[in-house]
Amino acid sequence: MRMKNPAFVLPDAMKGIQYLLNATTQGGVPQRTLELVGLRVSQINGCAACIQGHVREARKAGETDERLMAVAAWWEAPYFDDAERAALRLAEAVTRTADRSGTEEAVPDAVWDEAADHYDEKQLSALLVMIGTLNLFNRINVAVKERADKPSWEAA
Repeated sequence: MRMKNPAFVLPDAMKGIQYLLNATTQGGVPQRTLELVGLRVSQINGCAACIQGHVREARKAGETDERLMAVAAWWEAPYFDDAERAALRLAEAVTRTADRSGTEEAVPDAVWDEAADHYDEKQLSALLVMIGTLNLFNRINVAVKERADKPSWEAA
């Protein structure tokens, strides 16, 4: 690692991240779906430590290896229901806002509308907080080269 993880150098930062992630469990979205979203966001951002963590947590929530291996290509895999697909599509759109041109909406209405067809305001809030918090944590981890084999949060 380049340095100790900033989330541990500044203890209140990790408390804040944990608080936000804990809040997502209050939104009524199945834990398995939240972990799939976390896994996909972490895949996009290239955060190996978070990928490993979300796979572990998803398994604890009852997720199968077959589905976990297919998350990287969820749109082609037959294993996900319409609500999960909507959550994964939203996660990709929110994570990849910089990939849109200046004339395109960062999160297109079609993506939002599909998510809103499956999730109410409280659930959408949980999904957005999960996606946003993981984008923050992934970027910190990637910058400091957080190790997947010895993540800082397991030593804390």
